[in-house]
Amino acid sequence: MSAHVPQYRGPAAIVKFAAGQSNPTYRIDAASGTYVMRRKPFGALLPSAHAVDREYRLLKALHPSGFPVPKPFALCTDSKILGADFYVMEMIAGRTFWDGALPDSNTVQRRSIYEAIIDVLARLHSIDPAAAGLADYGRPGNYFERQVRRWTQQYRASETEHIEDAEKLIAWLPQTLPAQDRLSIVHGDYRIDNLIFAAAQPCVLAVIDWELSTLGDPLADLSYLLMNWEMPHDGTAGIAGLDLKTLGIPTLEEAVNRYAAATNRRGVPDLSWHFAYNLFRLMAIVQGIRKRIVDGNASSAQAAIMAQRVRPLAAQAWTCAVRAGAPVLGGGRT
Repeated sequence: MSAHVPQYRGPAAIVKFAAGQSNPTYRIDAASGTYVMRRKPFGALLPSAHAVDREYRLLKALHPSGFPVPKPFALCTDSKILGADFYVMEMIAGRTFWDGALPDSNTVQRRSIYEAIIDVLARLHSIDPAAAGLADYGRPGNYFERQVRRWTQQYRASETEHIEDAEKLIAWLPQTLPAQDRLSIVHGDYRIDNLIFAAAQPCVLAVIDWELSTLGDPLADLSYLLMNWEMPHDGTAGIAGLDLKTLGIPTLEEAVNRYAAATNRRGVPDLSWHFAYNLFRLMAIVQGIRKRIVDGNASSAQAAIMAQRVRPLAAQAWTCAVRAGAPVLGGGRT
């Protein structure tokens, strides 16, 4: 910290944030100010997972452009310091919303908050990766082909039991890949609780948790965000079943239209396949958490609760796959 953080002065107190299922994140309170550190988890890790060096590179590329991300200070790849790679960034003071219904906001505020969420995503997808120094941040070729292969491998590496819906998805997804017509920086986990808002305004101060970022199809991010309109409201990001008009939250159609206008699209295709893919990917991530519980190195106290979602996520993903045309039992099609 003394060598790489401007005007740093100790001593420092370090406290782990309760949230976060993947890379452990810590608040550093020092005499010179407050900082945030993210490190790889303890114990054995899956290949290519928890790449904090990629997160750091992404932040370093985007911050000078004015896109809302924390300012990165330093990356340490010397395992003798903490036992794993880690990086330090500025602490962004603001609001984080966990409940998609925004119960503490009024009608006008809710709409403004959701419009800001959509606008920032459109802004991210409008950044030229090459101009930001990220031309090689992702591999060439069809994004979804790479991602389906990657998450299948990750799932297999952390598999703890046979799940029939998962097996059907692993067989069906690679055979039905959608065409890709755009390439952008993809966040990979773009949702309301990964945004930090200003204390008194519907303004996004920072987008955080870039572990899954890469170059790819922007519809992956969009469909991941839009899944919240299909996920039942349970106190988290899902808003299905709520009276959106009364609450002031944009409808799914309004959200799609706003994003399309901001990114110069005439519209977006049916996203049932994309929903199936995103739920499959989320299932693989949660299976990884489940495996870390077995191995004794889960990052969050909520990990056990998360791990119970593997089968329900697989089932929901297959439901979306059937809606997208996957064969149903008996050989029929929907």
